[in-house]
Amino acid sequence: MASHRVSGRNLSRKKDQRRALLRGLTSELVQHERITTTLAKAKETRIVAEKLITHGKKGTLHHRRLALSQVPNKKVVKKVFDDLSQRYASRPGGYTRITKLGPRQGDGAQMAVIELVE
Repeated sequence: MASHRVSGRNLSRKKDQRRALLRGLTSELVQHERITTTLAKAKETRIVAEKLITHGKKGTLHHRRLALSQVPNKKVVKKVFDDLSQRYASRPGGYTRITKLGPRQGDGAQMAVIELVE
């Protein structure tokens, strides 16, 4: 039964599994700056990644701790605060790009590439 005003996709997972999946995808996106995944996962990853980069741009200790609570990986947070915050300093949002690739061979799932823009 669908409820009103429920945001986000559940990706056929329970909350803890979904959070772990998005943390992992976001970490990989920040480290490699480009990943291939399903379209639904890419759209959800975009939300987490954009918020993470915004925390990095603000640069305070409070925002660093918020970022670590979102993605508990010190290497990733360090890269966001040191490198990406400088790269996107003058950009008011829209740090990622999603490009559709077409259906996956095995199960027909819609695939996409999500990448950080220059």
